[in-house]
Amino acid sequence: MNIYFVCTGNTCRSPMAEAILKHKNIEGIEVKSAGIYALEGGEISENSGAVLANEGIFTNHKTSQVNPEDIEWADLILTMTLAHKEMILRSFPIAVGKTFTLKEYVTPYSSKDVSDPFGGDIYTYTQTYQELKKLIDELETKITGG
Repeated sequence: MNIYFVCTGNTCRSPMAEAILKHKNIEGIEVKSAGIYALEGGEISENSGAVLANEGIFTNHKTSQVNPEDIEWADLILTMTLAHKEMILRSFPIAVGKTFTLKEYVTPYSSKDVSDPFGGDIYTYTQTYQELKKLIDELETKITGG
């Protein structure tokens, strides 16, 4: 299964989600991330990288913008907000039926958005990491049936 995480700039939430899921090393799961407004080839945010490293998760992430090839590649597109989901669906009709907010997909009765730590301190990024970790754990259970 190919999973594509999408956020705004591909520096905070989606690369953290990608790194958390990749770190689980689940057989048959391929993971990518991108941003709606990302610059190509940028770095993960300093605080995102620091929080991941504190958790023993290391990444050599380079930012990328959402593109048609990856939309087609993905079996499941998980966005960080409802606005991201709506933009994907408007821009890529092929994504209908396989695009959800991450929260909508794993906890359908909760709010739909993952909080954006951009510009926050390390504590803010840690809170977002904890939120993503919990959601990715739930995603793992849903996609593996365990």
